[in-house]
Amino acid sequence: MTAGFQGGARLLWARSEALRGFTLLSPTLFVVVAAMAVPLALMVAYSFWSQSYVTLDTSFTLKNYQDVFSREIYRILFLRSVGISAMVTLVTVLLAYPIAYFVAFDVKRHKLLWLILLTLPFWTSYLLRVFSWKVILGYNGVINSGLMSLGLISEPLQFLLYNPFAVIVTLAHAWAAFAILPIYVSLEKIDRTLLEAATDLGDGPVRRFFRVTLPLSMPGVIAASVLIFIPTVGDYVTPTMVGGTGGVMIANIIQAQFGKANNWPLGSALAITTMLGVTAIACLTIWLSKRGVASIK
Repeated sequence: MTAGFQGGARLLWARSEALRGFTLLSPTLFVVVAAMAVPLALMVAYSFWSQSYVTLDTSFTLKNYQDVFSREIYRILFLRSVGISAMVTLVTVLLAYPIAYFVAFDVKRHKLLWLILLTLPFWTSYLLRVFSWKVILGYNGVINSGLMSLGLISEPLQFLLYNPFAVIVTLAHAWAAFAILPIYVSLEKIDRTLLEAATDLGDGPVRRFFRVTLPLSMPGVIAASVLIFIPTVGDYVTPTMVGGTGGVMIANIIQAQFGKANNWPLGSALAITTMLGVTAIACLTIWLSKRGVASIK
């Protein structure tokens, strides 16, 4: 009977394509569950607990969420984080699109080499790149020293560092590769005969771009925007190093709750609330973008 059951199981596995695929994916799924789902579930549990100094009370409570929604500082920091991340996304996509367009349409040979050269700066450590921008934007940094040596300014510019501007510039550079590659892939897949047909019908380069190229490349633009927006909202390293007091984001407060404040339940509630808010904004943006593309078409 056991042999018959085993034979039937093998036969089912051989005939079921979905089951074979699940079996092949099972190691990856195990890693995802162990590394992401379990910590996330634990953080959700923590958000409904409370902590007094070093004592953790596991009794169910909504106090942490009440504090999150009742304190104005958390709302201000969340909106600031969303605004900074939205600006980072906009700047990065606007800078990445021409580069991706050039590689996709104008480069005829050695495209792989061009892609490697574009992503080469991002092979270095993230912290080193942030430190580099700190040196570039600093009071005695490269920009100020260069402008003073040219006689364009008499004293260093102070608005370059320790403010939201520095955070936006640093994050835009740090995530540029994640915008270039999806947009390039989307542009590379465009059927060139469609562009030729638009030209034959009388469309000029600008009209052809907005009627054909841009709508067809929007999946890559949307993917790049999501890949940039979601992680940058949760970035706390860059604001800490180049943001100053004016560039503090919600992730800095969450990190402080898990660190110096030693209040994991409140930090968990802040993290869960931020994740839900960012997810809602991202989904709404994707939906509006798709409707916009459909209206263009």
